[in-house]
Amino acid sequence: MTAIVLLDTSVLMNVLDVPGFNQHRTGVLAQFYDYVNDGAHLFIPMAAVFEAGNHIAQFAHGGLRRQTARRFAQAVRDALNDAAPWKPIRPHDLDMLSSWLAEFPDAAMAGLGMGDLSIKKEWEAHCARYPMSRVLVWALDNHLAGLDRRLL
Repeated sequence: MTAIVLLDTSVLMNVLDVPGFNQHRTGVLAQFYDYVNDGAHLFIPMAAVFEAGNHIAQFAHGGLRRQTARRFAQAVRDALNDAAPWKPIRPHDLDMLSSWLAEFPDAAMAGLGMGDLSIKKEWEAHCARYPMSRVLVWALDNHLAGLDRRLL
């Protein structure tokens, strides 16, 4: 069965070749193409979209900021229009956000920010929705990298 892969901001920044955040681009692209060729279902959580946009907006060099922002915006538009190898995860309702906020103080004490918490919750939701599939968060940081439900 094909994997369901949620891309963390750290991976998205490398795939999109965002300067200063693309140190692992070669390895990330190799893994990205492996997932695509294997037929994996790739998803971008809204937290990753917002976090990537925030990083780009903070570039000091205006020309580089605009160029990178345009490339980023086109990549997200392509995902919205089914013209990319990944799909965005739709924003959630207020009840779901409220439940995440109830868990946030404990998550914060464990060093998990709101964006990472929302990605973790997306992973849990996909695990419940697709019980016969491998579901993982593809991340380069320690907070989310271990979220991988492998099926035997």
